[in-house]
Amino acid sequence: MGRKILIIDDDKPTSSMMRALLEKRGFDAHHADGAQSGLRMAYQLQPDLVMLEVALPDRDGLEVCRQLRQLSDMPIILISASQDNDNLITGLEIGADDYIAKPIDHGELIARIKARLRRSPKARHIEELAFNGGEFRINFVNREVWIGDALKQLTPKEFNLLAVLAQNAGRVVPRGELVAEAWGDDYRDAVDTLKLYIHYLRQKLETNPQQPQLIVTSRGVGYRFAPN
Repeated sequence: MGRKILIIDDDKPTSSMMRALLEKRGFDAHHADGAQSGLRMAYQLQPDLVMLEVALPDRDGLEVCRQLRQLSDMPIILISASQDNDNLITGLEIGADDYIAKPIDHGELIARIKARLRRSPKARHIEELAFNGGEFRINFVNREVWIGDALKQLTPKEFNLLAVLAQNAGRVVPRGELVAEAWGDDYRDAVDTLKLYIHYLRQKLETNPQQPQLIVTSRGVGYRFAPN
């Protein structure tokens, strides 16, 4: 199977065309129709390159670009029917590698993808995030969480929640988004379950679980990972 390409675009005709074209050229193409599913697939698949629509239905594509760049240095090519140069400039500034306008020319698409892959023979995916001067570490390869020299024992569900929060450090993650990215769309309405697992995480990670400083509640919205 060829290099993995992830297409994040809710435009079904365009995404279907791109996927068929890429598969015909020997690439292993995958598709997500929104920001949440796209980020989840990027985390799971670790693609070699991402084609990212700027205008997504569930979140600004530029914010998705920023989060993808935290995950990996894989090439990111923005795609859009808009001629908004400000969006293009912002996207390139926050980590996108290239831009292609809709309607997409088949030859140009393949040429740009091949050029970016040549310059990035193997994307380096982030294996670990460290916070608080290295005292708090999350290893995504081994699925381990360390506070100082202490290894914290987290269940798979707890780790997945923490991973999503850490990858969005400083940003309030809405409850529905958090459970969908961590556990899948079937859990989107599992607010009571989410509260329980946040409680478990605080018991294991917070110095004082009754006054959490690391996983902070944004009342009525969601949760924010707030390292020092």
